[in-house]
Amino acid sequence: MLKNIPPILSPELLKVLCEMGHSDRLIISDGNFPAESMGKNAIVIRCDGHGVPELLDAILTVFPLDTYVEKPVSLMEVMKGDTVETPIWDTYKEIIKKHDSRGAEAVGTIERFAFYEEAKKVYCIIATSEKALYANIMLQKGVI
Repeated sequence: MLKNIPPILSPELLKVLCEMGHSDRLIISDGNFPAESMGKNAIVIRCDGHGVPELLDAILTVFPLDTYVEKPVSLMEVMKGDTVETPIWDTYKEIIKKHDSRGAEAVGTIERFAFYEEAKKVYCIIATSEKALYANIMLQKGVI
């Protein structure tokens, strides 16, 4: 056991977060995201039984967001014509505000298929059991 490390962060996940360098990106994916097929060139970590908000909060206690880019956090845009509501995004913005002084200003969106293309380039995909739709979130690592 370690002090001050959220217990939801497994040794495997902590190792990967530590290995990541400045500008490397990770995705915390919802349960519908094709983590294994998108993550063929990435490390895929399963966090089944957990949701995105609890992992986001824990990760941001140890993971600095990039201060050299305007939007180090990216959400997958809702497709035109899709009537899905995304209240989870407000939850994310509150969590980010707790860990980064830019708060919601650090958050941008990426069109769905562009998000998939970017997902193929990330260092790590953390697959969750999150049931909310459009709940995928990409984080870009900064420096300490």
